[in-house]
Amino acid sequence: MRPAAVVVAGGVIESVAEKAPPRVPVVDVGESVVMPGLVDTHVHVNEPGRTEWEGFETATRAAAAGGVTAIFDMPLNSVPATTSAEALRAKMAAARGKCFVDVGFWGGVVPGNVGELVAMKDLGVRGFKCFLVPSGVAEFDHVGGRELTQALREIARIGAVLLVHAEDPSGIRPAAGDFRDYATYLASRPARAEDDAVALLARLCRETGARIHVVHVSSAGAIPPIARARAEGLPLSAETCPHYLFFAAEEIPDGATEFKCAPPIRDRANRERLWAGLESGAVEMVVSDHSPSPPAGKSRETGDFLSAWGGISSLQLRLPAVWTAARQRGHSFERLTEWLSAAPARLPGLERTKGAIAPGRDADFVVWNPDQTFEVTPSMLHHRHKLSPYLGRTLAGVVESTYLGGEKIFERGRFVEPPRGKFLL
Repeated sequence: MRPAAVVVAGGVIESVAEKAPPRVPVVDVGESVVMPGLVDTHVHVNEPGRTEWEGFETATRAAAAGGVTAIFDMPLNSVPATTSAEALRAKMAAARGKCFVDVGFWGGVVPGNVGELVAMKDLGVRGFKCFLVPSGVAEFDHVGGRELTQALREIARIGAVLLVHAEDPSGIRPAAGDFRDYATYLASRPARAEDDAVALLARLCRETGARIHVVHVSSAGAIPPIARARAEGLPLSAETCPHYLFFAAEEIPDGATEFKCAPPIRDRANRERLWAGLESGAVEMVVSDHSPSPPAGKSRETGDFLSAWGGISSLQLRLPAVWTAARQRGHSFERLTEWLSAAPARLPGLERTKGAIAPGRDADFVVWNPDQTFEVTPSMLHHRHKLSPYLGRTLAGVVESTYLGGEKIFERGRFVEPPRGKFLL
């Protein structure tokens, strides 16, 4: 962390110098922090088919406003789900010309589609996603043990990565109690279901040699098998999300379904152990898992956690939410950059172009004030729907401007038109 001049030419970082070269235009950001543009590899855009939930225009506006310069779209909850080459083409057609930031795509693994994986990879997907439990939408079924092993062998053969929603279906319990009580929902998805699933993935990683990435780790009990696998040199990685690091189950009011996600937000002690896993490097990155729905899908009128959609809107707020919690624990800008930019860039193989301020990398930057605070209000959010558990919270870290390929795309609430994001294929 130091004062410097970042020299940009042709959309790429040419050098990082003590002073700006003579006779070139200079953008002086004063005492603000300049970080590499954030990379978010876990975003549910939902277009086509459920664009009323979220679409590429609104999602990428929110990303730019949050300092995110590259997102990767999950294969659900669009219709069709991205489980075939044909569906991938439909998604790219829907996204074309609408993206304010760079966009990549994950393909999906569902029962019976292993034969489509090569075709999707050839079209540019960087890896694939599957669920071990029902996903919540009919178009994206979960895989069983035989199907998972078959997919992993194919993924190892073609040199891809499998992202896994890791909960053991045998560990999910029927909900019993008041459905407005968050504790009722939490008890239905115990940590043991997540821990057992991660232990299974570590074993399958060893047996198949396939690269596996565990998405949205919420249970700290899943960290030891991840750490052991990594110490063994296995290609197993993991992420967590801002909501697991910021909130705690004890704080969630009855009926506050905006907090519902799967796996669920757990207790304070678990939260601190998650931070320890992040600090140790067992968990490498923090991504949003932005998974919105229309407010009606959150069962706001009834406050019923069981019927509410399980997903949290946070794409725009990832940097301030994580920074607010991280600085309370003494973490540096360097660690923040690793968790939000560098490690997510490595997951889809973008480490040569994204995730760092260094010669040869894309000139993607977020300029922000780490000391300025703000209250989260609906009017300042650019997601399609404004419902979020962060509403009313005071966060530290105001994004002042965002640059993509050396060009400013966002500054203090204003966007530069037209959208100029590209596909990361």
